[in-house]
Amino acid sequence: MDLALIDFDHTVTTCDTYARFLRGLASPRQLAAAKWSVGPWLAGYRIGLVSAAALRTRVTRLVFAGRDPGEIEAAGERYAEDVLPGLLRPEMMARIAWHRGRGDTLVLVSGSLDAYLRPWCRRHGLELVCNRLENIDGRLSGRYLHGDRGRHKAADVLARYDLAAFARVHAYGDSREDRPMLALAHERWYRGRRVA
Repeated sequence: MDLALIDFDHTVTTCDTYARFLRGLASPRQLAAAKWSVGPWLAGYRIGLVSAAALRTRVTRLVFAGRDPGEIEAAGERYAEDVLPGLLRPEMMARIAWHRGRGDTLVLVSGSLDAYLRPWCRRHGLELVCNRLENIDGRLSGRYLHGDRGRHKAADVLARYDLAAFARVHAYGDSREDRPMLALAHERWYRGRRVA
């Protein structure tokens, strides 16, 4: 049996699903505030001056601080059911089906959020390593539990899986954050192409 480590945004999907999820949850007031508080960070991200992790951390605090965890969980279920199916890459879904057909262990390893990735993984038979929101006394803090996991993908995989227990490790990714995870694999796929 092999292990398949699979990034989500821009690898399984055609876009950044986290940004879409956040926009759908943000109030009009939060969206207006985001233009000033997040806009410069987004511009910095687009030109390579701000990391994906720094941008995620900033917008996560803005949208989730003080929210009811049950509300976010319900929104994640709806998002996984109604929105994600239209954003999936058919070739990656075929690759996931190929691994599943072989009996491989499939793990979605993402810097995105468990609120919608958990129900999606449950439907498609994947295990999950991703960001989770911190809950303090029944309210979300706006921070990630144990910090943003995006840049720690490889460490999180190594903490949960004994790679030597698998005949081969396959990894699929598209970004700088995915490179350490890809380095764990015998077979690496970057932006849809197999790499040495």
